[in-house]
Amino acid sequence: MKKSPLFKYIAWSSAVFLLVVCFLLHDNIFDWIHAGVVIHRQHRQIERYEAQIKDLDRQIESMSTDRDTLEKFARERFLFAEPGDDVYVTGR
Repeated sequence: MKKSPLFKYIAWSSAVFLLVVCFLLHDNIFDWIHAGVVIHRQHRQIERYEAQIKDLDRQIESMSTDRDTLEKFARERFLFAEPGDDVYVTGR
């Protein structure tokens, strides 16, 4: 069975087109795939940051309404003490 010249022309044209689109153009398919992976990672990072923001908002709300929580935070984070407290500072 002999293939027509039109079929060969279409096959070669398609192969050249795919080669150009996949490898030679500045915005090739591999750049698209890489960009998709980067965007997916950034969406996951945004979700983590939003969760951290919610947690920090809860902490701020707790500290602004409860004095004991604020004092505990100040003592742990900034080594605050009340007059008369015995303070033991160890290396971090």
